[in-house]
Amino acid sequence: MKIVVAGLGYVGLSNAVLLSQHNQVVAIDTDVTRVEQVNQGQTTVEDDVMAAFMAEKTLNLTATANPENAYADADYVIVATPTNYDPKTNLFDTSSVESVIGQARKIAPDAVIVIKSTVPVGFTAKCKEAHDYPDIIFSPEFLREGRALEDNLHPSRIVVGAHTDAARAFAQLLVDGAASKDMPVLFTKSTEAEAIKLFSNTFLAMRVAYFNELDSYAIAHGLDAREVIEGVSLDSRIGGHYNNPSFGYGGYCLPKDTKQLLSNYDRVPQNLIAAIVASNRTRKDFISDQVIAKNPKTVGIYRLVMKAGSDNFRDSSIQGIMKRIKAKGIECIVYEPVLDATHFFHSPVVHDLEEFKGQADLILANRMTDDMRDVAHKVYTRDLFEVD
Repeated sequence: MKIVVAGLGYVGLSNAVLLSQHNQVVAIDTDVTRVEQVNQGQTTVEDDVMAAFMAEKTLNLTATANPENAYADADYVIVATPTNYDPKTNLFDTSSVESVIGQARKIAPDAVIVIKSTVPVGFTAKCKEAHDYPDIIFSPEFLREGRALEDNLHPSRIVVGAHTDAARAFAQLLVDGAASKDMPVLFTKSTEAEAIKLFSNTFLAMRVAYFNELDSYAIAHGLDAREVIEGVSLDSRIGGHYNNPSFGYGGYCLPKDTKQLLSNYDRVPQNLIAAIVASNRTRKDFISDQVIAKNPKTVGIYRLVMKAGSDNFRDSSIQGIMKRIKAKGIECIVYEPVLDATHFFHSPVVHDLEEFKGQADLILANRMTDDMRDVAHKVYTRDLFEVD
């Protein structure tokens, strides 16, 4: 098979690496730096398993920024371009996905197109109708930042949104590339597959929001939040996973996917989905009030990334806290090793960790690390279990 992967973020690169074990894979991206990194055998994202895999394995993987070179004679085109949420339209911005589909249909008219980007419910059906082409499939990803390849090698499930021979063949490509072979494989209609993705991420967001609200209650009433969470989580129906409080859910998926699902409810009665979205704002308000009440002069923002092993700080919850306390006139400084800039959101970026610790009289850390142990008395965090 010749497989083209459009987009070299977490989803695109992890799929490209997985499939290039047994197929010819050509990755395409508009970012020439990413293209060069892949052609040099380097990962474009923070992912230790992926970096080691690319260094150690023999992969049939090349990258290009040229659409003609990429799509020519493709059997499959995987679309893994970003779909950010647009608050003006209350929908994902799917223009990058539509652009790739248009190019692929023009250059490789017989290729099966597989959408891996997260899209609104009903998007794929509209694409098939617009292009009068049945072989446009939606297949959702369930990847963690920093562990994308690991989650493709050992998937919880494979979902393919079609009941066609092309869909079954694509599912087999994913199974062939995986290290684990016993995962469930589910074939659905495309709209149902899109819903699976959004409802899965919204459930995870709900779980984060639930334990954050439990933690807020414990703070407000002087309870030991850890003891309460441990007691609740001992119920096997609830479980002890995904229960560590934070400043709020953030990252690539949860904020935008919950908002997208909420917009899909425009004609359906609901309370819970809106509450999940609102709860994240409320948590940031609550944490900000806790920080403001301490009357700090200079607050250090320790890491903008969501968690260890990630280089992503898009929509990270700590940014929401930072913006709220700055609006109250509190000075902030930022320590973020993956950021080269001198300022972030009009606050100085301090690149020397010891200097950062010395300048801040209060340090916000969404997740506690060994770097902060010596100044633990300055650190404000809700990381009770020290796990992501």
